[in-house]
Amino acid sequence: MNRRTAILAPLALFALGAPAFAARIPLAELSAYLNSLTTVQADFTQINGDGTIATGKLFIRRPGRIRFEYAPPDRSLVMAGGQQVAIFDAKSNQPPEQYPLRRTPLNLILAADVNLGRARMVVGHTEVENTTRVIAQDPENPAYGTIELVFTASPVELRQWIITDDVGNKTTVILGEMTKGGSMPASYFDITAETRKRGL
Repeated sequence: MNRRTAILAPLALFALGAPAFAARIPLAELSAYLNSLTTVQADFTQINGDGTIATGKLFIRRPGRIRFEYAPPDRSLVMAGGQQVAIFDAKSNQPPEQYPLRRTPLNLILAADVNLGRARMVVGHTEVENTTRVIAQDPENPAYGTIELVFTASPVELRQWIITDDVGNKTTVILGEMTKGGSMPASYFDITAETRKRGL
């Protein structure tokens, strides 16, 4: 499985309710919701562009930190911290592949101040079957790809995202029930410490 896809690409659509007519949630409200998220834990299901599926646990600590732990026996790991993304491939004894977080669409929701109303950031904002779907990109670097965020209302909740990377690969991540707030160890997002822990 291509772990680079986990943070650069998408998840397949998940039924979130029966079709219904509902107003799309305003961008300002969605921005406020994302900015209210400090720490988040959730189970996730990942659907890759080739149809393969993986599961695991997701940890977010805004701004700028995220960790995808894949379910055993898979020891693969994707983490972001210190403005870098690292992909630890369980099948490799080499140091992790790394690249700047700013080059991934996921950076848009990990930013310290999420503003979906920023010029040229949102390229799609629709209501589909009782969900609000927002497609966002880096206004300065649209070639980095897009992230499609899927929300439900009453209360607003992020349910999934679909990332399309710089070469068109899609990866979908479907979120389970989210636990918000609380503390997380700094080591969850420390690429150097994880590299040392794995003896790489």
